[in-house]
Amino acid sequence: MKTTKNIPISKMKRASKLVQTGAKLGVNYIKYFGDKMVNPEEEAKGRLDENNATDIYDSLKNLKGSALKLAQMLSMEKNILPQAYVEKFSLSQFSVPPLSGPLVIKTFKKSFGKLPSEIYDEFSTEAVNAASIGQVHRAVKDGQELAVKIQYPGIADSILSDLAIVKPIAMKMFNIKGKDSDVYFKEVENKLFEETNYILELEQSEEVVKLCAHIPNLKFPKYYPALSSKQIITMDWMNGIHLSEFTKQNTSQELSNKLGQTLWDFYLYQIYTLKKVHADPHPGNFLVSKDAELIALDFGCMKELPQSFHEPYFELLKKEVIEDPDQFQARMFELEILRKEDSAEETEFFTNLFNDVLRLFTRPFHQENFDFSDPDFFEEISNIGERYLKSSKIRSLNANRGSRHFIYMNRTFFGLFSLMFDLKAKNIKINNFRNYEIPTAVA
Repeated sequence: MKTTKNIPISKMKRASKLVQTGAKLGVNYIKYFGDKMVNPEEEAKGRLDENNATDIYDSLKNLKGSALKLAQMLSMEKNILPQAYVEKFSLSQFSVPPLSGPLVIKTFKKSFGKLPSEIYDEFSTEAVNAASIGQVHRAVKDGQELAVKIQYPGIADSILSDLAIVKPIAMKMFNIKGKDSDVYFKEVENKLFEETNYILELEQSEEVVKLCAHIPNLKFPKYYPALSSKQIITMDWMNGIHLSEFTKQNTSQELSNKLGQTLWDFYLYQIYTLKKVHADPHPGNFLVSKDAELIALDFGCMKELPQSFHEPYFELLKKEVIEDPDQFQARMFELEILRKEDSAEETEFFTNLFNDVLRLFTRPFHQENFDFSDPDFFEEISNIGERYLKSSKIRSLNANRGSRHFIYMNRTFFGLFSLMFDLKAKNIKINNFRNYEIPTAVA
């Protein structure tokens, strides 16, 4: 794969790249109008989506950082984006042009004042894989094979300029209006800054390992603080294949169920017991070992759930609350989905919308066992999302609803559901996670 020798950092340079991409999209639309005159419109639209997705991704993969992180987040939104975009943006999870060797060495010199060869017994300057914020290299020290994650230079400095560019697009896409939108973008901004702080990620990673290592069939790498810095993390090399590769080639329902149960227990244990969660559940963050164990990686994006949010949010998962109009509406106000200043029309619309969505979304929580391979369930999720997104009513109302904590909490659950469906996991014991208590040594 071609390497990256420099990354645009300034707002002007990054905006210029996006303007060039916009010009390419304009050409694609001109081709589309000619295409659909001589070919079926559906086929022409498919080619338009493929061309646009390719041009957008090619631009973002060179920008890297938070711009590419957005593509990674959107790749999980299978109900919003056309399939061509989902497939192309999914590459941002683990297949991005890596930094060139000289840039890698420069990053080490800046972080440690040493060359990689002075730190490790062996170090490969060629990246094994690369994603939105950093890339991974193989190394060896004292006979131990290591994975060394290196952050792209200048990424933290470009977050504010990227968000300034993306904000108007996101506001239009998700019908966000008014000054209240700032609190949502601030939440995303803070999380992106956290993800570029590898010292924080190291601390979070070690904490997750300490609190979750007792969950069966779940493995983590060991981390090495002395070989890590704000831009570099060193950990054990973990052998396995990416979860997305496993789901494509696996033919064993037993393995699907085993890994699905492990994944489900890992997330529900974090959310319910620890009240904090790995809020980046995409296939690039999980490997499957030869022994069919789930290996969890990359804890840069951790979301803490304050009690003021945690309690009413999970009350809404209860069937008796969903079916009781008074209790349901009370929780809606607590979670800032409804507001005292709402009109009667707004109150009725958003109450009905969230009640419909939650009756569907919480279905797994109302059963002892659930079949996440059921295509009908996920088609219902897709249909209800599409119905409300295209609703002329919601377009006329201010859709920036709910606590800022919803952003990463919803992202976590929709990502988890998507992974469970990809695994085709069946007979998942929904409350199995309650069998695992916080280890006594760290309680």
